[in-house]
Amino acid sequence: MTWFNKQSRLVQILLLLIPVVNYITEIVVRWSTYLKKGGLIRLVICILVTIPSGIIIGWLDCLWVFLFKKLFLQ
Repeated sequence: MTWFNKQSRLVQILLLLIPVVNYITEIVVRWSTYLKKGGLIRLVICILVTIPSGIIIGWLDCLWVFLFKKLFLQ
């Protein structure tokens, strides 16, 4: 998560815009945050990201990063 947050906003958006890269980025960022901080909501989001709906959540995150400079439900 800290690596993702250190990137410029343009790089973050690009990572979340490309479908396969989006999926991998979502899995890595979400699970690393859950392992560090825990929490039921983070676990539910991690499970949703891991199954194929992760691409949809990734595009939602792309829009969220563009508007608010952070991931959705983060």
